Amino acid sequence: MSHANARLTVHGRLLLVERIVKGHRPVSHVAAELGVSRQCAHRWVRRFRDEGVAGLSDRSSRPHRCPRRTSAVIEDAVLELRRASRRGQDWIGAELGLPARTISAILRRHQLPYLRDCDPLTGDVIRSSKATAVRYERARPGELIHMDVKKIGRIPDGGGWKAHGRAKSRSAAQRNARIGFDYVHSVVDDHSRLAYSEILPDEKGATCGEFLARAAEYFRAHGIPTIERLITDNHWSYRRSADVAAVIAGLGAKHVFIKPHCPWQNGKVERYNRTLQTEWAYQQIFTTNDARSAALAPWLEDYNNRRRHSALGGQPPISRLTPTS
Repeated sequence: MSHANARLTVHGRLLLVERIVKGHRPVSHVAAELGVSRQCAHRWVRRFRDEGVAGLSDRSSRPHRCPRRTSAVIEDAVLELRRASRRGQDWIGAELGLPARTISAILRRHQLPYLRDCDPLTGDVIRSSKATAVRYERARPGELIHMDVKKIGRIPDGGGWKAHGRAKSRSAAQRNARIGFDYVHSVVDDHSRLAYSEILPDEKGATCGEFLARAAEYFRAHGIPTIERLITDNHWSYRRSADVAAVIAGLGAKHVFIKPHCPWQNGKVERYNRTLQTEWAYQQIFTTNDARSAALAPWLEDYNNRRRHSALGGQPPISRLTPTS
């Protein structure tokens, strides 16, 4: 197969050299007929005389030497950090002191899949979710707040399948026991990416309303005194709950719903949910559900105050806010 921008295919090159070598026609005339330069025609004639018909095939454009290519030792460190942390080029680059573009080139060279195509727990490639083609960011804190609930399976005492494997070290009764779910309620500020999360027993309207009131207090203490708009999906606990509506009215905010079956419109908190799973819920092995629950608050503190955020130029969310307490 010829290069995408090649003027001649292998058949066209053979036709060119036959007219010149066998037909004894001037190179410039044949080159003009076939729409190539004289230099190009001379090149194919020379390769034909040196190598025969095989010389008319495309050659790789890859350079013979790459003196400035990243060393194998550093590439191995990048790949190992990617496998261990399941993080992107911005985070890995900052950890190793390398440009993010260098990390990206290494990952693509070794054909590692994009994080968006991988399961956050196992790292296995799964079907990619739809993403919006239009990216946006609100101009000021509190202009738009994203809200959602992430349901995560509870951990039985002694650890779940992540600790023991899916079919090992557990009795049939343990495997069949209904341990239920934790409902992680979260809000994310669109401008600063400041986040707040709580683990609650359900996702009923009253629970969502009480959580939103506490989240508003958290935001107020961290430099977001007012909430202008709140965007959620169309779950009944948001759309039909009088408790949620009362809290939103008390905040003087407007409730905005995403278009049905378009979760990417609530993308800031959906992306936060994935980070929550990868860096908190599934980052290490917990042997009890209480241990995992206790790890949420320290992780959230780190996320808001120290963790680098690629959309904020490598700064944490608190860098865009002025705390009022």
